[in-house]
Amino acid sequence: MLLIQMTGLSGSGKSSIANISREALTRLGYKVELLDGDDCRRQFCHDLSFSKADRLENIQRLGFVGLILAKNGVITILAAINPYEEARAALENKSPLTKTVFINCPLAVTVQRDPKGLYRKALLPPDHPDHIAHFTGISDPYEPPDQPDLAIETHAETKEQSAQRLTDFILLTIGQQSETII
Repeated sequence: MLLIQMTGLSGSGKSSIANISREALTRLGYKVELLDGDDCRRQFCHDLSFSKADRLENIQRLGFVGLILAKNGVITILAAINPYEEARAALENKSPLTKTVFINCPLAVTVQRDPKGLYRKALLPPDHPDHIAHFTGISDPYEPPDQPDLAIETHAETKEQSAQRLTDFILLTIGQQSETII
């Protein structure tokens, strides 16, 4: 049916928005799967590091699973940082079922939110025992998408508003009309 590849910095709201949208779409009778980047890394991508090559492999694996689901009538939302345009373009080029949604939130806001305490650790001195190296947006690059199918500004609206925009986009993409459902 459809694979939504979300992209955005840690703390931008990808998982929160995806969960609310998944629940709304499920209430409408759609089959929906959420591939959360953190959960998938723990379950079947735990062998990968955070090098560029492994980040590309991570998205390739998640995209493979997502496209299988999409081809079998499931709306699949891939909520991962997905920092490289190369990986996003490769997934879009594999199937017209793939759409890119940019969860745009300024770095300063994600650092302030820091729901998992990861930015705090990434900003520690490199010799500190709790320092996180290769952290996207701090010590590793994040490439905003060139031409996303949808951009959601999570710093400018509530998570419910953002989720409604995602849900509306999905329904429009699959050819359905929507009403306010969140």
